[in-house]
Amino acid sequence: MADGQGILSEKSNPIPKNTPMDAISIGKSTLKTSRLAFGCWRIAGWDGNPGPDQEKAGVAAVAAAYDAGYTLFDNADIYGGGHAERLFGKALHEISGMRDKVVIASKCGIRVKGNPPGENTVRWDFSADYIVSAAEQSLKRIGIETLDLLMLHRPDFLADPQEIASAFSKLQSAGKVRFFGVSNFRPSLFTAVQAACSMPLVVHQVEISLAHLNALNDGTLDQCLEFKMTPMAWSPLGAGLLGDGAKRLLTSQKKYQVGPIVTELQQIADELNVSKTAVALAWLLKHPAGIQPIVGSTTPERIRDAVNATKIELSRSQWYRLLVAAQGEPLP
Repeated sequence: MADGQGILSEKSNPIPKNTPMDAISIGKSTLKTSRLAFGCWRIAGWDGNPGPDQEKAGVAAVAAAYDAGYTLFDNADIYGGGHAERLFGKALHEISGMRDKVVIASKCGIRVKGNPPGENTVRWDFSADYIVSAAEQSLKRIGIETLDLLMLHRPDFLADPQEIASAFSKLQSAGKVRFFGVSNFRPSLFTAVQAACSMPLVVHQVEISLAHLNALNDGTLDQCLEFKMTPMAWSPLGAGLLGDGAKRLLTSQKKYQVGPIVTELQQIADELNVSKTAVALAWLLKHPAGIQPIVGSTTPERIRDAVNATKIELSRSQWYRLLVAAQGEPLP
């Protein structure tokens, strides 16, 4: 498949096609995947109403990630109103042999307006019937029989751990989902749900980047170490502001203050002769919890460049230089 056109940085050192990344284990599961994951949020476009050109570009982005060695593909039922899962499924069936070589993940639990028809409230829903139904709909959109990994998307305040455990057991027994995880949970809610489940929860997907350090301080990463659970980092580049990506996100300039971080990133990138993107991702990769960054670019060149993060090793000094820049103050 064509990867599309774009301009490469002199320091991007693009990875050749079909170059495998080092494999990692996902939590206490039998899943083995690439060190980086590919996020499908944007493959259906920004408005979730993809036309023919966007559909072609979305499929090409998935193909570019697969060619670059990504083997975990992260989705959610709400991405692009379901179109992201559908386009991922289109790519999956167009690329010969891909299904047997990749781990397919999706998320559920957010009900948007119009679901069901006439409902005008956005809400979170971890009821057993809804979890099962949402997983089955994801399978239909992607066109597969089994999800390798299903996560609960946002922490429903009405969550009943026993009801969640019942839904997970039903889906696993039916062969519809192999493993389970959570996303954006408080550590205490994770503990409650894990206590109710007979199977280990193998991932916790949460926002982690130099522009968003909460997981380092709120116990999330410590808990991942304790439970041998893989932390998956969404928005690992601070909406693209830490690299060269999606700076047009409307809220990114207000949400993240990245000036000093970018300056330090550029200095270390110059030292290592790589891109800022590679350094920002390598900073995450160094953490002993085994963070798996989710790369969300749909530009083939940036998808390939991100892989360079797996080829470099930051020194402890470089890691802390970036942390200090991110915190905006020296360590005590």
